[in-house]
Formats: sequence, C-alpha cells, structure tokens
Amino acid sequence: MSHSTQWPQWLAACSLALCSVMPAAAQEASTSTWPSKTITWVVPFPPGGAMDVMARTLGDQLGRDLGQTVVVDNRPGAGGNIGAQHVAKQAPDGHTLMITSIGMATNPHLYSQLAYDPTKDFAPVTLLAVVPNVLVVRADNEDLSSVNQLIAKAKADPGSLSYASAGNGTSIHLAGANFTHLTGTDLLHVPYRGSSPAVADLLGGQVDMMFDSITSAKPYIEAGNLRALGLTTTQHSSALPQVPTLAEAGVSGYEVSPWFAVFVPAATPQATITRIHDAISQAMDNDQVKTRFASIGAEPIVSSPAQMAEHLDKETQRWGEIIRAAEIRLD
Repeated sequence: MSHSTQWPQWLAACSLALCSVMPAAAQEASTSTWPSKTITWVVPFPPGGAMDVMARTLGDQLGRDLGQTVVVDNRPGAGGNIGAQHVAKQAPDGHTLMITSIGMATNPHLYSQLAYDPTKDFAPVTLLAVVPNVLVVRADNEDLSSVNQLIAKAKADPGSLSYASAGNGTSIHLAGANFTHLTGTDLLHVPYRGSSPAVADLLGGQVDMMFDSITSAKPYIEAGNLRALGLTTTQHSSALPQVPTLAEAGVSGYEVSPWFAVFVPAATPQATITRIHDAISQAMDNDQVKTRFASIGAEPIVSSPAQMAEHLDKETQRWGEIIRAAEIRLD
C-alpha cells in the first residue's frame, strides 16, 4: 500500500506548494534581523511525547543553523491551553515559538471560555508533521485481541472498559471520543497529564486501552508489551506498516489525523515569520532530523503560513461538528 497517495489532500498540497513560497521568502528574509537573542520554543505538553521530541530535534538543528541558543520550555496543562495563554502574551519578536497540535482547532469548541483566540492571538508559521495515534491494549489481554472483539465486549457491558488519554481535549482523548461515537459504545475516559503516566497505568492494568501516539506506543509494541489494534489515520504508517487503520479494522469512516504546527504571537512582523519559516524548512530537510522524525512515526510536512491558516480554519470547522455530535465539553 502506498503511503504518499493516501494522506489527506491538504498534506500533499502543502508539500507541493513549498517550492512556490521559497523565492519570495528568501527576499523577505533579508529584511529581518531575527534571531538576535535566545529563542524559546514553548511545548504546551509534558516532555517525552511527539510534540516535545519534534521541538527538541528541530530546536537543536535550528541552534546549529542559526548560531543561536534554542531553549525548549514545557508548559503543560488544560489540553495545551496553559502554554498557549503564555505564548499569546509574549513579545511578538520571533523569539518565542510554540509547537502545538489540533488543540488549536478543537479547544474553541471544548472550552466555553478561552483566555486566547487561536486565530486572532497567533500567526501561523508552518505545519510540521502528522503523527498517527494507535489503539493499543496490553499484549496479554486476550479479551481485547481485535477491534471487533473490543466493540462487542463494550456493547455487552457498557461502561466496563476504560481508555486512558494524555489529557482532556488532546487528540488522544478525541480519538477515543470519536471511536465511542462512531461505534455506539460507552467507554470510560481516564485523563492523565501526558502519555507517559497513561501508558504506565495501561501496562499496569489500571485501564484497558489507549489511543496513544505512535511516538510513545511504538517501543512497547515492538517489545511485545502492547498490542496495536488499529491506526487512527486513513493511511498506513511507515513506522508500523503491519497495523491496519481503524476504518479497515471495522470502524467505518473513522479518521483522526493528529497534526503538529508552529505558531508565533499574532503581531510578529511578516518578515520575521518568513525568516522563521525558512529556518524551519531548512532544518526539516536535514537528514538527522528526517531520521529522528521517522523514528517517532512522524510523517513530515512543510506548508506556507497561508496554507497553515487555511488548514486551521478547515480543521476548526470539522472538529466543531465532531465535538458537537459527540457532546463533549471540558468545562
């Protein structure tokens, strides 16, 4: 099965369009003095997850390319809201970046009051990657050896099965909520502060399953501790090529494609945004960065800021419909 032909249409478009934005970007970059001091890259989730790995990998490469220190600042909590609130208040000079995920599209629908506006308070820089989530259970749990078996057990005893997540409103939570909505099952959601403690409790038997990021689940799958039942994306993953999609495994129409992107405070000058975009694009083309992304199951993307803005708008609308249908509120 070909990986490249099955990614969402927007992903292919972003990759193809990069060539057209680079010449203008190079001209505009010459007017920017960025960076003139240490760059802080805010990760609104705990260390160890896909987002953190991407920020540290790219931060190291950016530091070498730019000759400037890049510090990763983890500010977890409230589904990414705490970190986002912090970044929205920082000086719009390009020295505070934020890597974030679909929370920018989902949180406006999950929380009745946000201390920031994803569109008005931030300027998009680029998409970075899609990292599939994967439905996993303990490898020794023979009662949940397939998606259909899991669904049957959940319907036979509603509320008896639980799924862990990396926190309320994360893609891992929403992957589970979308699963229960499409399958008509009642699963107990157990939120944690990040993937690591959630996986620990899954391995310990405190919860039954998890829609975890490939990044944190893959080592346990390969070690034989966890069994992968299906991917949340519509395409197979080069990191776990043997694992079917959840749609293939029996959940028709299922798709959750967790994307990761870079944003800066809204008033950041366009020339600075262009310079940041170009620097990230260059870092993404580094062989060591490509290898590290592949090792965590990240399918890389580079988009223009305008494409990122369009993607955010479409995802905000799409997730609004899903969240309303599933009746999810976090406050």
